[in-house]
Amino acid sequence: MLSRRLLSKLERFERLSFDDGVELLCSDDISILGYFANEFLGKIHLNKLIRTYNIERNINYTNVCVSNCSFCAFCRSLGSVDGYVLGDDILFAKIAETVALGGKQILLQGGLHPSLSFEWYEGLLRRIKDNFPEVNVHGFSPTEIIFFSDRFGLSIREVLLRLRAAGLGSLPGGGAEILVDRVRRELSPNKASAERWLEVCREWHYLGGRGSATMMFGHIETVSERVEHLLRLRELQDETGGFTSFISWTFQPSNTRIAHIKKASVWEYLRLLAVSRLFLDNFKTIQSSWVTQGLEIGVLGLSFGANDLGSVMIEENVVAAAGTIHRSNESEFKQKIKNAGYIPSRRNLIYSSCFKIPEAGRASATT
Repeated sequence: MLSRRLLSKLERFERLSFDDGVELLCSDDISILGYFANEFLGKIHLNKLIRTYNIERNINYTNVCVSNCSFCAFCRSLGSVDGYVLGDDILFAKIAETVALGGKQILLQGGLHPSLSFEWYEGLLRRIKDNFPEVNVHGFSPTEIIFFSDRFGLSIREVLLRLRAAGLGSLPGGGAEILVDRVRRELSPNKASAERWLEVCREWHYLGGRGSATMMFGHIETVSERVEHLLRLRELQDETGGFTSFISWTFQPSNTRIAHIKKASVWEYLRLLAVSRLFLDNFKTIQSSWVTQGLEIGVLGLSFGANDLGSVMIEENVVAAAGTIHRSNESEFKQKIKNAGYIPSRRNLIYSSCFKIPEAGRASATT
């Protein structure tokens, strides 16, 4: 049972403290969490019955990576027989198919390839924009940006400015995992610190850019570390307002070096989803991850504080490499959303339609 003190804060829509977040994530009363999450969603949504989605494609331009993360089943080392770098013919065919299906955005990410030049990345963006000027490139995670900075001796700002000039439109939140260095050192010791990940987002936001924030949970992190992750995102959003959405998903253990870890349950996912809506009070959009949970659970998440079902993902490789494969289409998306009692609506690329944040905001937390 939640404490009377915390229930009172939820009823008044007060900003939650770190300790509040821990208490919520330790609660077994999933129905109460879902109720309050949807109540708060109704405070920032112009029409509380609308649930949005998009059409896009996740294109991994290479699977070659030097990071060697223990949780990844997708990446390959340089020289691996099944390592690849996509050529323009394959890349453009993928984008053309996306456009033909109504997509206006691609998610472009890859491994940390040790041999490609920075000019290669700039050229890649320019060729995409030359051939598909109407397509937004949502590309290169903060982890990739840091890799480019370190490898090519450029500042984070210079990397971002040059990529934007070449055609980068928005920044995905990949590589966040858990924004706690203890976890990062154990899971992915070759990746940058939590602070550097946040610094890339901060710099991009101050340059006028927008992008998503993410969390991959259900591996070696503690409940307190999950809340620390949410708190650091909320603090940066208070500072910049540059995050368009928050997307969380559960670790998929199959085919990884830590496959012994038990996969997080559906209820653990829904609990985190609801708590993220309540804790991240300055995020307009919380997305439900049907790609890892399956479409039925993804749609159920729309009743646990999520207002967006993500993308009709024409292609997805990273989660699929861990043995989790779910596919859908726009017609099924719309029907499933309707069946759940909501109104489906295809959103724009920066989630700016249909939402508002109360002018008064929430009261400051006392921790």
